[in-house]
Amino acid sequence: MTSNFRRLSTLFLGTAVLMTGCSRKQEQAPAAAAPKPATPVFFKVDSATAGSISGTVRYKGKLPPRKLIDMSEDPACVAAHHAKAYDESILVEHGGGLANAFVYISKGLEGKNFAPPAEVAVIDQKGCWFHPRVLGVQVDQPVEVTNSDPVTHNIHPMAEVNRAWNHSQGPGDPPLHRKFTKPEIMIPVKCNIHGWMHAYIGVLDHPYFAVTKEDGSFSIPNLPPGTYTLTVWQEKLGTQQQQITVSPQQKAAADFTYKGK
Repeated sequence: MTSNFRRLSTLFLGTAVLMTGCSRKQEQAPAAAAPKPATPVFFKVDSATAGSISGTVRYKGKLPPRKLIDMSEDPACVAAHHAKAYDESILVEHGGGLANAFVYISKGLEGKNFAPPAEVAVIDQKGCWFHPRVLGVQVDQPVEVTNSDPVTHNIHPMAEVNRAWNHSQGPGDPPLHRKFTKPEIMIPVKCNIHGWMHAYIGVLDHPYFAVTKEDGSFSIPNLPPGTYTLTVWQEKLGTQQQQITVSPQQKAAADFTYKGK
């Protein structure tokens, strides 16, 4: 009886040791390596067939009176202008050209993935204004914010799709570096210190956008042939759209007109 008990005990102990060893081997087995993220495939435009869209955004009719900006709370801002400062939400030249309108392809590029540019987009705080007032960037494009004024500013992009942020920047402070990771039209920007400072940022997942110049002109180059919806946005006047087809190597034209009341 004792002999049988010893044999059973030895058998049980050996089994336990074997099971423990297997368990430890399982615990020590390295975890499977996580799969590497797929390398993005970016669309390349064929320069032999690429076309373009150019045109002008105009304002027709009586302009609303420009609002006088009171900068007296900050003498440095007053000194920067040497004269009276006026609101710049609607800027129209003598020929009717409308500046600072954002023109972009809003439909027709679906399924195409474009590489973000390495070029840095810059927002400067100068003369107690944001320069430029309207800025277009691509998703993941580097954005640099500088302060060229002798006063402290505060830049506050009030994004809803992207992450909103709020950062003060004193005279001589180093530039801020940011990126926007999702498309968003348009992100209003304000300065919490100087309430008259405003700007707008359009973030797109492609490079086909432009901001109108002082004469209202714009150009969108290197566009693959196709049929597109072209949209123009203006901070006070709203949006307009038109459909346009760009044939291979075609220089297509598209003009917009906003009418005053």
